Amino acid sequence: MAAGLRTVILLSFVLAVGFLMIILSCALWHNWLPLLVALTFIIAPLPNAIFAHCGSDEYGETSGPVDLGRFLTSIIVVSGFALPIILAHSEVIDPKACVMSIIGGGLVYGTILAYSAAFSQEDSEYE
Repeated sequence: MAAGLRTVILLSFVLAVGFLMIILSCALWHNWLPLLVALTFIIAPLPNAIFAHCGSDEYGETSGPVDLGRFLTSIIVVSGFALPIILAHSEVIDPKACVMSIIGGGLVYGTILAYSAAFSQEDSEYE
């Protein structure tokens, strides 16, 4: 059991800091549009989770649905980073809110990736 209680506590702390940064980027400048970043980073891993079990070849090559899931995930992640930049460029949100929202979104998505990597159960034929 490589991932224990300390891992869960650390990941929950980083996730809370990420959401705090996103909410503060909204509340400090009285504009709630950066909250859309949290939504994009929360739904970003869903295509990978849905298409991950669509199979692969026995030689380790991935199938089309797995690649589609990775492609859709990358589109959502890039949108999550680009949305605050576009909103700041069009002067809808403050540039400081943009930076806080990008950092918070990166922490949220990084936490989701770390959690899925720490607690993934790969089937091994030798166990």
